[in-house]
Amino acid sequence: MDHFKNITLMIITMLSFLSCDKDLLTTIPNDRISSEIFWQTEQDAILAANGVYLFIEDVWKYVHWDAMSDIGHVTLQWRGESLIEKGDLNAGTAQNVIHGHWNECFKGIQTANIFLDHVDNVETLYPEVIESLKGEVKTLRALFYIRLASLFGDVPLLTKETTLEESKNLVRNPISDVWDFIGKELTEAAALLPEVQVEKGRITKGAALALKARAMLYAGRYPEAAAVAKEVMDLDVYSLYPSYEKLFTYEAENCEEIIFDRQYSKNILPSNIFQLTTPNSIWPQINSFVPTKIAVDAYQMKNGKSIDDPDSNFDPFDPYSNRDPRFYYTILAPGDQMLNSEIYDSRPNSGTADAVGYSENTTATGFNVKKYLNIEDLDDPSNCGINLIMLRYAEVLLIYAEAKIEANQIDQSVLDAINEVRQRPDVNMPLIDVTSQTELREVVRNERLVELAFEGLRYFDIRRWRIAEDVVPGIIYGMTYSEDGENLKTISLPGFVKTFDKDRDYLWPIPYRERELNPSLEQNPNW
Repeated sequence: MDHFKNITLMIITMLSFLSCDKDLLTTIPNDRISSEIFWQTEQDAILAANGVYLFIEDVWKYVHWDAMSDIGHVTLQWRGESLIEKGDLNAGTAQNVIHGHWNECFKGIQTANIFLDHVDNVETLYPEVIESLKGEVKTLRALFYIRLASLFGDVPLLTKETTLEESKNLVRNPISDVWDFIGKELTEAAALLPEVQVEKGRITKGAALALKARAMLYAGRYPEAAAVAKEVMDLDVYSLYPSYEKLFTYEAENCEEIIFDRQYSKNILPSNIFQLTTPNSIWPQINSFVPTKIAVDAYQMKNGKSIDDPDSNFDPFDPYSNRDPRFYYTILAPGDQMLNSEIYDSRPNSGTADAVGYSENTTATGFNVKKYLNIEDLDDPSNCGINLIMLRYAEVLLIYAEAKIEANQIDQSVLDAINEVRQRPDVNMPLIDVTSQTELREVVRNERLVELAFEGLRYFDIRRWRIAEDVVPGIIYGMTYSEDGENLKTISLPGFVKTFDKDRDYLWPIPYRERELNPSLEQNPNW
């Protein structure tokens, strides 16, 4: 009883004290930045804009997009991305993937909305700085909506800071409205942005326009996609880097081809992309995904013929010779020299740590990815500073070509755009000279595959082309090899079957947890 009397006395004393100072509870928290003291200086605006950049997808998401397509395979079968490969998911499974992307995109959108709602409160002598920051944030908000629309279709379209109560009653806006918003947003952003970066990593006019070109291509608005891609080309700011081999190295960071990237820095903001893609013999038990036979077979012979063309001179006993040079710069195949100077030998009985079946993180197909593997990261593969390319000039050229082809506006400029990519100095593939829409469609689609492989675009390409049900399903195949010089064997994974339901899988399900909180979010068909 004395204990409770003491508590009562203490509460009365506190209330008496508080009555003497009514403002005591209106203190500014000292464990975070409060809106009471923020949005005052130009530096506040810069810091707030920087915060939106943090929601650009990280390296883990980046490397797994193609792993869920036909050209890649997720190494660990228990991961959420592997469930998507197998079609073994529902609105409540693979939550680390499905809900993760939904959640991160809307976090980015809310952060962008808060910035745009408050930034005009900042007093500055340099209003052009604030306007440029607005352009950056608008571009990022559009980026998040491109991802959401591509994955989920209709989604809530939020352009103002949303309260918790408001979020419980959101409904999905039609995807056409979302694409309209994205196009308008990126047009407005481009008008606010400089053509040349004032600071490495910041979004420019070209990035906003190039992102709009991609968005309009995804939306099937082909004349607009071609026109905007041409705007980027006419800026005369970007060009192809002369070496495809060096494009994904530290040497080429911030080069003339890079339009937009996610910046990393050793010891400050590193990534672990080396760990996630390197062969098991170099860094064991970390590898996350590997290429499939479909990816390897897509690379033409050096003479420009596909490997199944009788005139290609393809030798199945020597399958990796005389191929499109981009193959050697993209995929690690048996016989290649690795960064540790050892020879890569993934044959099942090779006795190496890269042999198919050696461990759960060893390649299941006999191939690994080369892009972004750099000698500078060999000794500390979780501390990579290499930037991840989100959008580069080669893609803009291929967007222009594809959009013109789909709009049936085929002229010499279409061939020029494709051939410019193929004629990069260290690629130098034969010129394309076909002119029919059907043939050119296949040309540009294959060109996107081999030029942009493992840069996170293939998964979205096969979905927007509506060919996923044709190219994804089935068991996975890997390398072809000979143990005796006479008989050929092809690696296969009969216990793992990729699936894709054309009546369901072109849209991801709205996450179960989101619909549990807000039943107004209608579910996508057949989930």
